[in-house]
Order: sequence, then structure tokens, then C-alpha cells
Amino acid sequence: MIAHTLFAYIFVAMILFSIGLLGVISRKNIFVIYMSIELMLNAINLMFVALSHYHHDMGGQVMAMMVIAIAAAEAGVFLSLIVVLYRRKKSLDSDLFRTLSQKEVA
Repeated sequence: MIAHTLFAYIFVAMILFSIGLLGVISRKNIFVIYMSIELMLNAINLMFVALSHYHHDMGGQVMAMMVIAIAAAEAGVFLSLIVVLYRRKKSLDSDLFRTLSQKEVA
């Protein structure tokens, strides 16, 4: 019975990760790409917690908490880059990220 629920959690995590990967590959809007990366991280967290519960070990749950903490720090950096990109180019197209490193000639 527990193995069936474990496979259900793994299946849901794989579906969520696949949706996130599809969003990263197919979208150009940088905010949608960011949300897709967060979806992939949450799918990995679900996998960690499900396997941790199955093996009666707290290691996976601790790892999930570490991933959440790292994702919070990553959110601050990523959202600040989004603000800089929008202020400079008035667009959230991911192709414009290359122009942030180039010096503008006045």
C-alpha cells in the first residue's frame, strides 16, 4: 500500500518537473522561466519528502528545507535581475539578457 502511494508521489513529481522543464525550454518571458524553475525545484522537494517518508529517514525532509532556503535566496537575486532588465529595456524577453553585460555608448 505504501509503495503505491510512493509511486503516485513520484509520478506527480515527474509530471511537475516535466511541465517546468517544458516552460524553461519553450518560453521567452523571463518571469515565466523563473516560475518554471521554481516549479522544478518544488517537484524535487516533493520527491525528497516522499522518499524520506518511505525510508523513515529525516534526511530528505532536511534536504527539502535546504532547497527551500536556497530558492528564497535565489528569488531575491533573480527578481532583482528582472527589475534591472525591465528598467533598461522595457521588456521581459530573455534574449535581452545578453545586452546587460554590454556597455552602452552615450
